[in-house]
Amino acid sequence: MTLLQCDNVTFGYAGDTLFRDLTFRLEAGERLGLVAPNGAGKTTLLRILTGEQTPDSGVVVIPASVSVGYLKQNQHFPDEWTLLDALMSGHGDVVRLREELNEASHAAADGSDDALRRLARVQDRYEMIGGHALEHRVLSAASQVGFGAKDMERKVGSLSGGERGRLSLGVVLAAEPRLLILDEPTNHLDLATTEKLENMLCTFQGAAVIVSHDRAFLDATTNRTGELGSQRFRLYPAPYTEYLVLRQGDLQREEAALTRQRDEIARTEDFIRRNIAGQKTKQAQSRKKQLAKVQRLERSEDVWSEAGRMAFRFVEAPRSGDIVLEASELGATRGTKRLFEHVELLLRRGDRIGIVGPNGAGKTTLLRLLAQKGAPDDEGTIRRGTNLREGYFDQHLESLNPDSTAIEEIQKVRGELVVDAVRTYLARFRITGDDPFRSVASFSGGERTRLALAKLLLIPRNLLFMDEPTNHLDIPATEILEEALAHFVGSVVLVSHDRYFLDRVCTRILHLENGRVRIHAGTYSDWRNAELRSSQAPVVVPTKTQIAGAEIKAKQSYDGQKAAQREVARKQRRAAQLEKDIAQGEAESAQLKAKLLAGDSDWEELARLAQDEQALKTRIDRMMEEWAKLTEEA
Repeated sequence: MTLLQCDNVTFGYAGDTLFRDLTFRLEAGERLGLVAPNGAGKTTLLRILTGEQTPDSGVVVIPASVSVGYLKQNQHFPDEWTLLDALMSGHGDVVRLREELNEASHAAADGSDDALRRLARVQDRYEMIGGHALEHRVLSAASQVGFGAKDMERKVGSLSGGERGRLSLGVVLAAEPRLLILDEPTNHLDLATTEKLENMLCTFQGAAVIVSHDRAFLDATTNRTGELGSQRFRLYPAPYTEYLVLRQGDLQREEAALTRQRDEIARTEDFIRRNIAGQKTKQAQSRKKQLAKVQRLERSEDVWSEAGRMAFRFVEAPRSGDIVLEASELGATRGTKRLFEHVELLLRRGDRIGIVGPNGAGKTTLLRLLAQKGAPDDEGTIRRGTNLREGYFDQHLESLNPDSTAIEEIQKVRGELVVDAVRTYLARFRITGDDPFRSVASFSGGERTRLALAKLLLIPRNLLFMDEPTNHLDIPATEILEEALAHFVGSVVLVSHDRYFLDRVCTRILHLENGRVRIHAGTYSDWRNAELRSSQAPVVVPTKTQIAGAEIKAKQSYDGQKAAQREVARKQRRAAQLEKDIAQGEAESAQLKAKLLAGDSDWEELARLAQDEQALKTRIDRMMEEWAKLTEEA
């Protein structure tokens, strides 16, 4: 069944066409990844698909029976709502009856017959329309984005920015639509929640249109890719990585066809010039008529080529010492939450460490502490190496003044640069034309990020601290930053949720969760695969090479994660039992030692007590070793 039909859709602003004659359709089970550089009109197209924006021409058809779930980048819910109110907001009748049920429950507290009869009637109606079943489905959707049952009564106003983003996604999933329209769904999600969403989408029975800059997510979830351009819409029956290969082949064939046609036209025109007045006049005139009818090919639009014209290059800096940082006994608390303690880290010259972990685990806190930007009561000592030139990239871009122009921001760092030199420098970061004279407040998220990177790269650095540097960057800009960091001769400590980025840049992974830190040599995929192998999981997490069979792999990954969870639970139960056995054994050992010290028994009895005490000590030691291993693994 066709769930979405888009026919010859064209749209633009003030005579500037964003896209033209866009045509495609989606059947159940098809998931389209919509890709293009920032500013190409991806979000605008999503708004047209959902009816929020009217196209200049063309039509979008969604059958009346098909429910649509639209995730915007910025969704608003009243602060006084609870999370459960927001998650159920897509089911108006159920919500209204739930409110009536709450009122009837309060009224029935006086025990009157009328109030109790009313409560029973409302409860029956609520059950008949599936209210309780819906609540269970809503809780399931909430768990997919990291919320538990205990969170359902929290007020929306109490949520952080990241939690609000996850709530918006949960609301869309809870409505159980048949057609999903998702605009940057992995924004604000940690890696574990992103993997849950991937598993859900791979088994989704409806259709989906997904805009994302997360290449690993696109590879794991989509089976079609649409490239949005101003001249044409390229559509491929493949996820992102395979699309790149197919697209490159198309561009090469189109360029070859253009070259062949131009060569043939040149030969024909030369023949006409030489023979139009000679013996072959009729042939020349015939070819001239044929040439006039030829439909001239144009050079193929390459939407990524302009976006890729950037030059992230780190200025050569003095060589740092071999030991860059040596951190000992680091610890931090925020509010009443203990984030981490007893953290040890040795950073050597050339190391590129990626910090990963769930939202709220303290990744940014640890990064700031290492960069000497922590709170006064943070714990531990950090010995810094020699000849360091440090730089810090803040994901909130607080180093930028919204009232300043881009030129003024650059001149704050290098005041000696004249305006023309600054404009030339900013052009390397795709800030061109009149954009350098605009205020930062008018910049998009991607433009602000590129400006912040431009400031960071103005001064020679040999130690970089970077907090989510790829936020708001489109894929070409991210890939250029990856290339620059991969060849950076200094040291890097960064926080990121981008698995492709972590794989290409990092040489070590620091995993922070539940206050514990583990460091693994290698890329993110190396670490994740090792984690799954240690839990006897049959498959690995999707990597950049995953292009086909996404549904099967996601199912295997899900099964592996469930098996891993069961194994962890088993180890935790065993560790708890060992704690009890060790405590009991130590109590028995104390009694035996007391009897031995008392010396009330005969020598034969004392010898037996001594043997028993030694055997018990050996058993306790073995239990302690097993307990220590389990608590390390669980």
